[in-house]
Amino acid sequence: MGMLDLRKPGPWLFFASLQVLFFVHIAEFVYPGYSVSQNYISDLGVGPWPSWAIFSVTVLIFGLCTLLVAALLYEQQRSYLWLFMAISGIGAVGVAIFNEDLGLPHVVSALLAFGFGNLAAIYAYKVTKAPYSYFCLAMGIIGIVALVLLGAGVYLGLGVGGMERMIFYPGVFWALSYGAYLMGDPKGARTVLKTP
Repeated sequence: MGMLDLRKPGPWLFFASLQVLFFVHIAEFVYPGYSVSQNYISDLGVGPWPSWAIFSVTVLIFGLCTLLVAALLYEQQRSYLWLFMAISGIGAVGVAIFNEDLGLPHVVSALLAFGFGNLAAIYAYKVTKAPYSYFCLAMGIIGIVALVLLGAGVYLGLGVGGMERMIFYPGVFWALSYGAYLMGDPKGARTVLKTP
């Protein structure tokens, strides 16, 4: 068995995605009366202690790790995937720093995180092999379509929180899976050297 190589993006992306999935749920559990259907995810960031702290820290960790992943991908791939991930990471850091009570900075940050996170999944179709590439494409499309529907106020019976999760979960599921995909390659991202 080889040792975990933290100079490669896979472990960081896998860890970042796993922890954000886990701790967002924990923040929901300890928020009295929280509804995944009727509450925005970012409501956690302005909720009671310890929900707001758990949410803010886990999203900040996710954003910082995503920026590190972007830097490592920039070094190791000839593709623009790093750029999509960098912008998404900046957005996630912004969500952690600017809670929803701060208005426009939070909205812009959330759009960057959600939008470019799911665009990264779509772009990953170009730099991964089938059948996994089709999963990347599907997750990204679901997230982008849900983002458009949320912006249009169309919730399909899921509630505003449910529709927002149709943006959040596909992007994070893709990031988690892509981290595992990179770790499963003995050469990491270095074998994925397609041109943009």
